[in-house]
Amino acid sequence: MSSTVPTRPNSIRQAAAEAVAGRLPALQIAAERVAMTVLQGVHGRRRVGQGEAFWQFRRYEPGDPLIRIDWRQSAKRDHVFVRETEWEAAQSAWLWRDNSASMRWRSLPALPTKLERAELILLALVALLVRGGERVALLGHPMRPIAGRPAVTRILERLGDVQEQETGLPPEAPLPRHASVILISDFFAPLADIDRRLRALAARGVGGVLLQVVDPAEESLPFTGRTRFEGVENDGDMLVPRVESIRGDYARAFADHRAGLADITRALGWRVMLHHTDHSPQSALMALWVALARSGDGPGGFRSA
Repeated sequence: MSSTVPTRPNSIRQAAAEAVAGRLPALQIAAERVAMTVLQGVHGRRRVGQGEAFWQFRRYEPGDPLIRIDWRQSAKRDHVFVRETEWEAAQSAWLWRDNSASMRWRSLPALPTKLERAELILLALVALLVRGGERVALLGHPMRPIAGRPAVTRILERLGDVQEQETGLPPEAPLPRHASVILISDFFAPLADIDRRLRALAARGVGGVLLQVVDPAEESLPFTGRTRFEGVENDGDMLVPRVESIRGDYARAFADHRAGLADITRALGWRVMLHHTDHSPQSALMALWVALARSGDGPGGFRSA
């Protein structure tokens, strides 16, 4: 949960960028596969609005304009029904994944790092969004929102352009009113810092969804006996004689941090979910998709993905 990391030499940055570039094709294939799995279980991100395409019938409610009543459909049933149309105006979605040092950690070799899981979910979500006709862009990257299938490849390429962050906070960026932001991180930064940054993003009426990605060991603290914990972001090291003796306090601190994150997002009318890297990426993607579809429903609480 540190706030800074030392600046990396250019040669190391270049090597890291080359490593990212080398795995891009495989990452894109994996993201498309995850997106298709979720796509088979949903009917798209359709919302009620001012478009002309018919979506569904629903029962008349007081206050509905009489012109929307479908008399033919109502005559077939015992109630009065109105026609709803699909909201057709394309939206812009700005996505961000934390690539600070803490995101490169995993407790077991068989698990993905938090960064690997975050990038997979981000790209799969891009694939779903562009299929829904929406424009996408990377938050903090000098690119305009783009649409269509090429968006997945272009976003993928630009992930390698973003240098390692020194903090786990989303960048400050002016966003168009009523845009959506999707932020993926472990969100272990201090809650006060997170609150300030999210309020700055939300100041123009921007809606947001947060996905907190954690390694299962970061929540359960499964270690036993004498254990040395090494900080990954200049946190320093800590030697604990008996980890079991602090597990209860640690669990309460973790739960308090989650509750604080939920309070911050609730106050903004945003949504936040928790995802463990030992769970399937499809579950997280589905939860994000549903949260985006309901983004106009009001404040959300903490959900598990």
